Amino acid sequence: MVSTSLKEDSLLTRILDWFGLKRDIIVMVVTVLILTMGNQIWIRYIPKYLEYLGAGALIIGLYGFIERLVGAIYQYPGGAIADKIGSKNALILFSLISIIGYAIYYFSPSWEFIILGTFFVLVWESMSSPAIFSLIGEVLSKSKRAMGFSVQSILKRIPIVLAPPIGGYLIQSLGLREGMKIGFIISILMAVLAIIVQKKFYTEKRKEKTVEKLRLAELWSVMDRNLKHLLIADILARTASYMIKVYVVLYVLNIIGAPPIYYGFMISVQMTTSILGYLPAAKLADIYGRKPFVTATFLFFALFPLALVSVKDAWLLPLAFIVAGLREIGEPARKALIVDLAGDKFRGRIIGLYYLIRESTTMPAPLIGGFLWLISPETPFYVAFIIGTLGVFIFTATRLK
Repeated sequence: MVSTSLKEDSLLTRILDWFGLKRDIIVMVVTVLILTMGNQIWIRYIPKYLEYLGAGALIIGLYGFIERLVGAIYQYPGGAIADKIGSKNALILFSLISIIGYAIYYFSPSWEFIILGTFFVLVWESMSSPAIFSLIGEVLSKSKRAMGFSVQSILKRIPIVLAPPIGGYLIQSLGLREGMKIGFIISILMAVLAIIVQKKFYTEKRKEKTVEKLRLAELWSVMDRNLKHLLIADILARTASYMIKVYVVLYVLNIIGAPPIYYGFMISVQMTTSILGYLPAAKLADIYGRKPFVTATFLFFALFPLALVSVKDAWLLPLAFIVAGLREIGEPARKALIVDLAGDKFRGRIIGLYYLIRESTTMPAPLIGGFLWLISPETPFYVAFIIGTLGVFIFTATRLK
């Protein structure tokens, strides 16, 4: 019996090690799963909710701009906070602040309050990225990082498979306003649960280290040259994505005429496609190199807007959303590459600077998409395809491995 138990423990240890699942990584991915489940019930329908509250196409574009603005200005402080107080404490703090945003969303009488609440809601998603990257970089060796990001991404997307159809059902059954409000309540409860899980189960002990102060320009100067090349290609890919992101739901519901629950199922198709590709792509990237998989991701970022705008009937939408799901095939490799190139000394701040620059430069994309939408609903999708294709060409010309 003892021998069998030891064998089972050994097998479990090997399995967890293969997946890069150290204890703190498990706690982190469970936290991400909990918070994502709450958010994804309603977040895909926010543009439609803004429309319901009286916002026009340009205001919806403004919401997308605010998402990018918040994503930009929160990244570097998030990395600095993680470096200063440790990844564990930083992630708990960010969860607490997000609850304020969910409460503002719940009580919003008009679209202006949604804009205000977004500054709080996105604290977790934006500020936590450098902390999560740093945690994975600290806990896992270089050869395990792509797998670590892959597992985190898979568990994050499982609720994205389940939650949007639930949100669509709530909206169709109870109406847009009441369905969204129930979603906001669920997010508050999930955030509280996530805080309890983090507080109770994290084992990370903050390492005492001298936090050397560097200005942003100095931090840029010590950033790896290859990381800068990756950043340029990433900016173009995300510009293509953000230009259309808040208009996808409007295109599917208003132009193609699909019902909300059908759109929710399309998100499930997209996320299922992503999940199926993560593990094999991550393991191969750890063994054979990151670049081919990152290139594939950038290619599908370019192809998705073209695929969606080519669809004229709702029954063909799954094809477009499969392409959308394939955009994630190289994401674990891209994130692992960022951690590899960020080094150890300034990891949190360099990752924060990377995302600060990326989000800052892509901030105008949703507003540009709004103006292009006024020309015709198809125009922003064609322009996004062209920009994304340019990003692919630039990335393939780099010497990254």
